[in-house]
Amino acid sequence: MDVERTFTLPRPVEEVFAFLSDFENTEHWDPGTIETTRLSGDGGMGTRYANRSRFMGRTVTLEYETVGFDPPAFFACKGVNGRTTATDVMSFTPVDDTATQVHYRAQFDFPFPLHQLAPLVLRRRLDALADETVESIRRALA
Repeated sequence: MDVERTFTLPRPVEEVFAFLSDFENTEHWDPGTIETTRLSGDGGMGTRYANRSRFMGRTVTLEYETVGFDPPAFFACKGVNGRTTATDVMSFTPVDDTATQVHYRAQFDFPFPLHQLAPLVLRRRLDALADETVESIRRALA
């Protein structure tokens, strides 16, 4: 199950990429994140993070790894919690010297049988969370 958003920020692409690709900053832009800590790496490919988030009243812990890193154009980080995975994929396109278009996609893979129920049970909540995330990113980079 995926949610996607495309939006423009009034910041240069290098600034937007640097902020959003440092996954420890999720505390500032992901409304569900309680805490993110870098476990290893320099921020590039293979960097690992511990993330604690709240979703639908539950606290969950995921271990994320940077799986895509092409500054300042692309970033992807994949989190695992048991058999559930969450992948954040971001593409950055300069609009001009002072603005950046961001394409953000969050992909969720749930184990059987939840993967069959997720579109019915979680779709509205994930769409709302995606909208909240865009607004949080806008505020963080205002």
